[in-house]
Parts: sequence; C-alpha cells; structure tokens
Amino acid sequence: MPDKPLRIAVTGREGQVARALAERCAARDDIEIIHAARPDFDMAKPEGLAEKIAALEPDIVVNAAAYTAVDQAESEPNLAMTINAIAAGEVARGARLRGVPVIQISTDYVFDGTLGRPYRETDPVSPLGVYGRTKLAGEKAVAEANPDHVILRTSWVYSPFGQNFVKTMLRLAETKDEIGVVSDQVGKPTSAFVIADGILAVGRQLASPDADGVSGVFHLAGAGSASWFEFAQAIFSLAAKAGTKTPRVRGITTAEYQAAAKRPADSRLDTALFEENFGYRPKEWQQSLVEVMTRLEK
Repeated sequence: MPDKPLRIAVTGREGQVARALAERCAARDDIEIIHAARPDFDMAKPEGLAEKIAALEPDIVVNAAAYTAVDQAESEPNLAMTINAIAAGEVARGARLRGVPVIQISTDYVFDGTLGRPYRETDPVSPLGVYGRTKLAGEKAVAEANPDHVILRTSWVYSPFGQNFVKTMLRLAETKDEIGVVSDQVGKPTSAFVIADGILAVGRQLASPDADGVSGVFHLAGAGSASWFEFAQAIFSLAAKAGTKTPRVRGITTAEYQAAAKRPADSRLDTALFEENFGYRPKEWQQSLVEVMTRLEK
C-alpha cells in the first residue's frame, strides 16, 4: 500500500507562486495541492479563515496569497494590512489548529536598502512603505499564531503568470521605442518556479519523520543580482534573439520614476542560511529568466 500523498494547502489560485507550485506538482503522485482560494477563502475577509484551513486537513499550509500592489498599498493601507497581516495570522492559526506547519511568503521590502551588502535574516528590519510594513506585520502574526513556521523572504518575483516586471516590459515593448527603467535600485530577480522548488524543499524536510523542528525566517531568492535596468536589458536581449521587436532601454533614477511608494535601493538577500538548512541552491536569475522567456515566447 503506497504512502498517502503529502497534502499541501495553498492560499490563492491565480498568484504567481500558487500557480508555479501547482505546475511543479501536477505530474507528481506524492504531493496533493489543495487551493484555498476565493470565493470560499477570501483573505480580505479573514473571519473564519483558520477553521476553514484546518477543515482541509492539510499536512502543510503555504500562505502564498498577498496584497502585492506596492504603490496602491499607499492609498489602501487598511486592506493591505488585512490581507498581508491579519489574514496571514489566521492562515497560520488554521495550520496550528490542524497541528501542522505553515510556510509564509514574505518580501525583501521589510528592509530599507541602506546596508550595502546582501541582507541576512538577523539584520534589522525597517520597511519604507505600507507594503513592507504590512508584510512585516504578517511575519510577526504568523510567528505568534503558529510556532511551527517557516517564513521565506523573497524578491522581484516573475513568472509566465499574472502581472510582473518581465511581462510589463514585454507589453511596453509592443508600443514604445524607448523605455526608462530605474537603474539605482539593486535586488535579486526570482522566478516563481525557484520559490516553488524552495517551498517543496522546505516541505520535504518539515514532513520528514525525523524532522528536527526547524522554524524561523529564511531568505530565498535567485542567485546573482541586478538593477531593474540590467534586468530589463536581459529581458530585451532574449526577446531580440527570439525575433521580437525591442525598444531602447534608458536608465533613470528612482527620483525620476516618481513612484507613490519608497523602495529599498539595495534589497539583495543572502540565501546561505536557506541553502544550509534545506539543501536547495537557487539558480542564477539569468538562467531562470531564459526558462520563463521561452515559456512566454510559446
């Protein structure tokens, strides 16, 4: 009699990480993905979420749903706090009711970007905007609701799904001959598939019979780093090789971009602790970008 599959409850269905995770597990018979998604699971209405999560009888819960509109959050702080913090805490409490661990996806935007080297998990947090503050509040809510937690901070997420920087650049390329892209912010572009693979590495360890109860905050992001300008250049270089019309890319400053929300100037994440604990080393972001661009070209 084969072992029953590992049941992973994932908040959201259409988000980049949720879709990447579902795709990674689609052909596997040892993992069952259960989507806790709207309308039955609404992160904007957190009342009763914990009990609904527990009722799914998961072995692990992954909170991949979030309010991620960084600039819009400045004018919708209450909604961002409800989804990113209050609901996150309820999801973690649901896992606790079931007696299982929770994996929470967080962000590099909990840092102010002034350190001058990649951030370690022990470095002080100091978010600059509503998005970062609400995600940090979510980290605290999850940790308080369920001691059996792994919080994964990641950055600059892109994929073939949903809205992200890669797809925005390709869309702008259809109508513009020149695009101004911020050149004075540095981070680690991260494919949603890298995050999905990292989640599965964490899940394998948490579900292991001899699991040592590892918990806490870890950084998971693509290897290497880039500015948004360099990221855009890489996108258009690959697009040009595929025969797509590409615009000129002009570097601009953060001040010129005039976004509603402040962003960290250098939000690189040090992933050494994650690699040591979970035995998974993220790919170079350029390699992951090739894979995503190939998908988009098809």
